[in-house]
Amino acid sequence: MSLVLLAERLRVGELSPREAANEYLERIERLNPHLNAFITLRAEEALAEADSAPRGALYGVPLAVKDVIDVAGMPTTAASKILAGNVPRRDAECVRRLRAAGAVVVGKTNTHEFAYGATTTSPHFGPARNPWLPERICGGSSGGSGAAVAADLASGALGTDTAGSVRIPACFCGVTGLRPSSGLVPVAGVVPVSSTFDVVGPLARTAQDCALLLEVLANRRIELGAGVRGVRIGIVETLLERAQRPVAEAVDVALRELVSLGASLEPVELPLFEKAGVIQQLVMLPEASEAHLPWLRSRLGDYGPDVRARLLAGLFLPSTAYVTGLHARRWYRDELDRVLDRIDLLAAPAMPIVAPPIGEDTVEIAGVRIPYRLALIPFNSPWSLAGLPAVSVPCGFVDGLPVGFALVGRQFEDAAVLTAAHAYQGATGWHLREPLDAGPAAALYTESGFRPKGGRS
Repeated sequence: MSLVLLAERLRVGELSPREAANEYLERIERLNPHLNAFITLRAEEALAEADSAPRGALYGVPLAVKDVIDVAGMPTTAASKILAGNVPRRDAECVRRLRAAGAVVVGKTNTHEFAYGATTTSPHFGPARNPWLPERICGGSSGGSGAAVAADLASGALGTDTAGSVRIPACFCGVTGLRPSSGLVPVAGVVPVSSTFDVVGPLARTAQDCALLLEVLANRRIELGAGVRGVRIGIVETLLERAQRPVAEAVDVALRELVSLGASLEPVELPLFEKAGVIQQLVMLPEASEAHLPWLRSRLGDYGPDVRARLLAGLFLPSTAYVTGLHARRWYRDELDRVLDRIDLLAAPAMPIVAPPIGEDTVEIAGVRIPYRLALIPFNSPWSLAGLPAVSVPCGFVDGLPVGFALVGRQFEDAAVLTAAHAYQGATGWHLREPLDAGPAAALYTESGFRPKGGRS
C-alpha cells in the first residue's frame, strides 16, 4: 500500500507500529536474498523503536535509508571496503527529522560504491537486482532504495542524488523519486560525492508519498490539491528524440494525459543543453576527488575499478577546469531561468532506456551502441547542474520493464512538480503496478514462498 495510506492506518490504530515493522521485516527476510536491496538490517532495533515511536506525521511508518546516510549505532559503509567498521554515533539530520516524526528505520540499502556510479553493482557487496527482472540493474546510485520500494520491502526510502542517483533507480524500478531543490533538505551526516550538487531525496510509491516525506525532510508544508489546469509545460523534444522509440512513445502518451487534465504543452529548447553534462563534470569530479584525498593516498587499491578511475580523473583535472565549471554553471543557470520565466514545468523522458542487464556497459539507442553512463547524462545533468527539483514518474512498460517521465520545476517550487505528478497519478495506474503480482519476476516471489498481504493502493 502507499505510504500515505499506511500512515493513516497506523494513525487510527488499524495497525500497530510493531505489526507494520514485523510485516516489512518478514518481507525483507524472504526477498532480500534474491534482490540484495539491503546491506544491513536493524530488526531488533526497529521493533524496539516501533514500540516507542513518536506520534508524528510518520508515526510507525517503516522506512529504508541509503547506506551513505548515517543512522546512529549502525554501520555506514557506502558499499565500500574503506568504510567497513564505520559506525556513526549520531543520526544524519534528515534521519533525525524522520525519526522525530515517528518513522522507523528498518535497514540501510545497497548503493553504488560511495554513491559514485549509476548501476548499484558494488564489487564489495554485490549488485542490487531489479524487482521486475532480477537479471537487470536497479540503476544507481540509490539502487537499493529503488528496489526496496518497488518490492515493498519498505513503504518509502531515502536516496541521494548528485547527478541522477534518485531518478535513475526510481525510473528503472517503477516507483516515484524526487530530487529536491538543492539546499532544501539538510545533507549533514551524508557521505559526500560533490558538495555543490548532493541532495537527499525520497523514493516511494506515489507523488503524494514523496510529498509527505518531503514535508518532514524539509520542514515545510507541501500542498498537492491544485491540479494542472492552466499549467504550461515545456517539452524537451531533444530528449524525446534521444530516447529509445518505445520509451519515447510511452512518455508521449503520458504527456497527452496531462493535456487531458488541463495542462498546455509547448516545445522548448534548452540553452547550453549539450554543455550541461560537461559543466557538471568539471565541478563534480574535482569535488569528489577532494573528499577522498586521504584514502586515495593510502587505500587506492581498495576502491572498485570504476570508482577508482573516476576519482583519479578528478584528481588530475587542472584547477582552472574547476573554476571554469563554477563560472559556466552560473551562466547556465541564468540562461535556463529565462526559459522557466515563460513556462511552469519542463517534461522529458526520465531515462532514454529501460534497465539494462547487470554487467552490460553499453546500450543501443537508434541503432547505435553507446556507453551506458554517457546515455544517461543528458537526461540528468541539465537539472542537477541548475539545482532544480525533478521527479521521475512511472508511465508505462517496455518489454516488462518500467518507463518513467520527468517533471522539472523552478528552484524551491518542489510542490509544483509533485502536484503535477500527483494529478497524473490520479488519472493513471502505472504507479500501482508491482512485481509481486505480475511481470517477468513474478516466479521469483512465488518460489521464495512470499505472499503479499494485499495490493497497494
